Amino acid sequence: MFDFREILSVTLILFSVIDILGSIPIVINLRKKVGHIQSGKATIAAGILMVLFLILGKSILELFGIGVEDFAIAGALIIFALGAEMILGIEIFKPDPAASSTSTSIVPIAFPLIAGAGTLTTILTLKSEYSQANLAVGIVLNLIIIYAVLKSTNWLERKLGQTGLDVLRRIFGIILLSIAIKIFKSNVFPEL
Repeated sequence: MFDFREILSVTLILFSVIDILGSIPIVINLRKKVGHIQSGKATIAAGILMVLFLILGKSILELFGIGVEDFAIAGALIIFALGAEMILGIEIFKPDPAASSTSTSIVPIAFPLIAGAGTLTTILTLKSEYSQANLAVGIVLNLIIIYAVLKSTNWLERKLGQTGLDVLRRIFGIILLSIAIKIFKSNVFPEL
């Protein structure tokens, strides 16, 4: 039933796609805007989304008449906006004064940052290659890593300092823009 190699493969693939380490500057930036980020709620919400997609992903999209490609393009646009915000120093996602840290922990951290179109599409793709049990274990292992990283952002911010964070924010902003363009291009122009 459980295969260590499959679990390791799934865990590494999802870790690369989720790129929680690359999201640290975004999380710190959002925390500065809205205050406290609820790491546990963000992790649980992302986990629920990933498990739901593991079990019902294609059916959910088909229910709304949405293809996997459409979902990926929408996620790419959000990722692009986050990347542009980081590089240009502009504010696209304005904090809602009435919003709580819970809502910010869910959107945009749990979705689309952690459990975004890339992650959910990857889960659908991996489902055709790996057993559902091994996929579930890989998801849980990634959720543990995500929680640990989200909990340590204050410490990381102190260690890196403002200059280090500014450099990281711009570097990862460019990476986010590149990922967004790649997702967009591969779903709009798959022959390229």
